[in-house]
Amino acid sequence: MPKGSLPGAPGADLAYAQLASSEIARDINRDIILELIRSHQPVARADLSRLSGLQPSTVSAIVEQLLAERWVTEGGVVRRPRGRRPTLLSLNDKLVMLVADVRPYRAIVAVVDLNGRILARQDVALVSAPEPSVQRILKSMEEMRGRHAGHTFEGVGISLPGRIDPATHLLVLAPNLRWQGYDIKKEMEQRLELPVELNNAANASLLSELWFGRMDGVRSAVLVAFVEGVGAAILANGQIISGLGGLAGEFGHIPIDPAGPLCTCGQRGCWEVFTSSNAALRFYAEAAPKAPPITIQQLMRLTEEGDEAAIGAVSQQARHIGRGLRLITAALSPEVILITGDLTSSWHRFGPIIERELRETMLAGAPPRLALTTDVELSRLRGAAATALQRHSGYHTSGVAAKNGRRGDRSAAGQSAHAEVE
Repeated sequence: MPKGSLPGAPGADLAYAQLASSEIARDINRDIILELIRSHQPVARADLSRLSGLQPSTVSAIVEQLLAERWVTEGGVVRRPRGRRPTLLSLNDKLVMLVADVRPYRAIVAVVDLNGRILARQDVALVSAPEPSVQRILKSMEEMRGRHAGHTFEGVGISLPGRIDPATHLLVLAPNLRWQGYDIKKEMEQRLELPVELNNAANASLLSELWFGRMDGVRSAVLVAFVEGVGAAILANGQIISGLGGLAGEFGHIPIDPAGPLCTCGQRGCWEVFTSSNAALRFYAEAAPKAPPITIQQLMRLTEEGDEAAIGAVSQQARHIGRGLRLITAALSPEVILITGDLTSSWHRFGPIIERELRETMLAGAPPRLALTTDVELSRLRGAAATALQRHSGYHTSGVAAKNGRRGDRSAAGQSAHAEVE
């Protein structure tokens, strides 16, 4: 198989190979091999060389390092009629990540293994202030680590409803959370003594889709999450785009009606105020003013029970979603638009509305394919784990980590470099 074709390692865009320093190339090749082991396990070294296009000696050196650091383990052997019987490699299921999916009023804390399995999870109620909220998350994580003493905890991944500056690791935009300026990473690393990585919730969800192989062959996509707010993640030419200051993808805060309701970002009529789960609840309250306040889950249940006000409210949300997707198709023209959020639980009812509006608002050509993500909570937790895994798979041995105190994002999903380094 020629170099540049890497099935099973989504985001590793080798078609745009560029020169890299030997240090960066080693890290990138290492991440590629780790992703191939994940997606093809159990797998032999020879197959890793064939799939990656790397020389057998390069693969062997990387595998020996991964074995020494316990990222992978050796298992059975390939039975052949003659010759050497190669051993098979798999991810080490005893190596795990602590993760948290942070929402405005609660967090889901979990232990996730390298295969994306959730070994434990707990809901944690949050308050508005960041410091006591982070302390509650930390307490839950410490309890989980104590209950899984037989596992090795490699790192911590946090999914947040906001944008993180990749240079400072601070939230720079989080209208529904308002934790800007609080150093979550520093506080958690000091307490847990583990490397901590933060990621935007939409980016985490997209990374989960890439990491677990549901986007193989797709080079351009946009994931849009319709939850308390609206967030988006962009895959362009096989890479997740963060943009200047980590702010790429804020389609939810593009005003579409200057006379519309006030948005949490301070502007009026943003796409988010018409398409978020909170917007659907507002539409329902306007249609049924005498009804008691309900949650979005209760609203979706009412739609399945045939409640006309509930169906009308979510239908209104769906129409705004479909029309607003023009922002994405006109700007980026992706192959696929992934939808995640509360209304996907009744996609059979509201999906056709979104698809119709999208089709009717295209500038030209056929609309992109619409697809649903996996469970929104599961994808955020898995994406947080993948963030920690990709950014820290070489953490303990990277010269850059030793010099800077952390490892840069050189994952296969974040870089295009590819070079042979023995």
